[in-house]
Amino acid sequence: MKITRGLADYTRGPHPVLTIGNFDGQHKGHVELLQAVVDRAGETGGTALVLTFDPHPLTVLKPDLLLRFLTSAEDKLARFREVGIHEVVLIEFDKALASLSPEEFVFQILRDRLGVRDLFVGEDFAFGKGRAGTMSDLTQWAPRAGFRVRAVPAVGIDGEVVSSSRIRRLLQAGEVQAAARCLGRHYALAGAVVRGNQRGQTLGWPTANLRLPDDRVIPADGVYAAIACHRGQRFDAVAYIGTRPTFGGGERLIEVYLLDEEIDLYGEDLCVEFVQRLRNDLAFATADELAIRIRHDVVLAKESLRSAAKTLTGM
Repeated sequence: MKITRGLADYTRGPHPVLTIGNFDGQHKGHVELLQAVVDRAGETGGTALVLTFDPHPLTVLKPDLLLRFLTSAEDKLARFREVGIHEVVLIEFDKALASLSPEEFVFQILRDRLGVRDLFVGEDFAFGKGRAGTMSDLTQWAPRAGFRVRAVPAVGIDGEVVSSSRIRRLLQAGEVQAAARCLGRHYALAGAVVRGNQRGQTLGWPTANLRLPDDRVIPADGVYAAIACHRGQRFDAVAYIGTRPTFGGGERLIEVYLLDEEIDLYGEDLCVEFVQRLRNDLAFATADELAIRIRHDVVLAKESLRSAAKTLTGM
């Protein structure tokens, strides 16, 4: 997959088939849209294109807003590649781009710079200054701009449209199973394992600790059945997010206990997939009470992971 940074470096390929968006999360609705682009490019012998923005438009339009994302930039590009996109065009979202009227965006960017022949967007797609451009505008201007526009219906799950904002709400409520149904996979966070205070080791449950990324959506505090991924291997695990209130609190971290393995992970990269929330974060009267509860958490996690393994292929 080719990655082009900026329109100046873009070279038009055969029959460009385009979609536009931020694609945070790469959820099931995004996959439907991307697959439509790939399929059309296959029919026409064309180029499956994604136009996306760096930085995220809200960092320019609302600079005081604290943004947290569902996917890292690397994950997003990897998922474009997996679905079969040929080229991703990353353009800088700045005040000049934000000031383009909807009509200017269509004719200056889509027609003149990208040479679009087919455009696929969601039914609620909006564009141009103030997001004033609508599907009606696209339909009106597309013939003059030399391309066809097609609206891809939204994907609904559990009676509600799948969207990035919905998935963020689910994760922040700890509803990682519902989030996974929307994503088509377990939500995951990754980072380097750092040294902690080794209280888990003292309790008989040694953990690998990860600092929380500042720019990612973090599931609600609590204990989760999880999958830990390390160097291409996957391990059943229990993951804890919180501040360890039993010991007076501290930095909010992810602590991961591998259920059936003992591996020295300090300094290693670890990815944690959240499968099911088992309980809230709790403060216990003593460390012994916490150790007993962790033993129960491990039993619940094993049951949850056995069940999840049977249903994952259906997501």
